[in-house]
Amino acid sequence: MNWINNYVRPRINSIFSRRETPDNLWTKCEECGTMLFHREVSDNLNVCTSCGHHMAITPRERFKALFDGGIFTDVKVPAPTPDPLHFRDQKKYPDRLKAAQKQTGEAEAMLVATGEIGRTPIVAAGQDFSFMAGSMGMYVGNAIIAAAEKAVKLKCPLVLFSAAGGARMQEGILSLMQMPRTTIAVQMLKEAGLPYIVVLTHPTTGGVTASYAMLGDVQIAEPNALICFAGPRVIEQTIREKLPEGFQRAEYLLDHGMLDRVTPRTQMRDELIDITRMLMKLPPAVRGDLPAPTEGGDIAHALTPEPDATPKAEAAEPKAK
Repeated sequence: MNWINNYVRPRINSIFSRRETPDNLWTKCEECGTMLFHREVSDNLNVCTSCGHHMAITPRERFKALFDGGIFTDVKVPAPTPDPLHFRDQKKYPDRLKAAQKQTGEAEAMLVATGEIGRTPIVAAGQDFSFMAGSMGMYVGNAIIAAAEKAVKLKCPLVLFSAAGGARMQEGILSLMQMPRTTIAVQMLKEAGLPYIVVLTHPTTGGVTASYAMLGDVQIAEPNALICFAGPRVIEQTIREKLPEGFQRAEYLLDHGMLDRVTPRTQMRDELIDITRMLMKLPPAVRGDLPAPTEGGDIAHALTPEPDATPKAEAAEPKAK
């Protein structure tokens, strides 16, 4: 019965010992229900390849796609006093912070970094909605001030990606105090003559919308992003009326003059390169095979093809008869 030991039993064991397929290999689009392979989603910056729905993306993943070569340097943010109100609901506030830090791998709800996009130095700040709904607390206020100070020091634009549920209730009045603090930080940029560009992502609500998220020199939004102070359900319950379709969405705000443009995430990098270079009075970014402008030369001269350096062959002399 060696064939049982040598063949049958190993086959049975291999069948029952097969590894199960990991749960994170496939992602279901919340909008159209299409099952998407995880690598396909990440390569498309967490945008559904079927319907174009923009899924959540962390600031670190966004920055890797934004900066040249995915290279950027984190900016250190001063840490505030932890749990100044000793707040407790169903959990202690420090326990909530630790759980969010463990889940996201980040220190807080905002990441600040420096780097280059299209060879243009910028400072970027991004909110992480997966960290306590991206809520604005003292750390977020410190992060925006640090980002503004860094931009002034480097004399470069500040690009901010907002995604928040509003002020952080666990910090009470101290979180609301970040609204004027961040507004002053934005004013510091304007006094320095530096561009402040805001990219509103889904969702941007509450005190964030009422402060730094709507103060940009250029206001851009991702498609179908919810941008509001009070949410649509709160308004409907208050006025007891049905709101218009698409109310408080990016496209609705664009139609009513609240935004400058709505740009898909996959096109955002090129859009930001063009805008930052324009506002910094730099020549347009060189793409494809276009030659780079020479030092001190103008764009028209750079785009004019140089004459052929090789002299044309002289006409042959007529042969003597």
